[in-house]
Amino acid sequence: MTTSISIEHILATKIWFMDNTLHVLLSDGREVETPLSKFPRLLKATDKQRQNWRFIGKGRGIHWADVDEDISVIALLKY
Repeated sequence: MTTSISIEHILATKIWFMDNTLHVLLSDGREVETPLSKFPRLLKATDKQRQNWRFIGKGRGIHWADVDEDISVIALLKY
């Protein structure tokens, strides 16, 4: 039996940065690693600006107020 999980129900639970990459831990246990070059605002941001983030939509996305950046989990899964 195959079980599918709707992508809309997968949430971000933790984020961190390493070596010019954004890492996001998802509620289904997967870890997504995306180069910051995909997000020029985050690439140019200072460490302090990158650390000033919050989950939006209960984890459906991430918002960085200092650099006016929003990234959805769905977008991360498409990279």
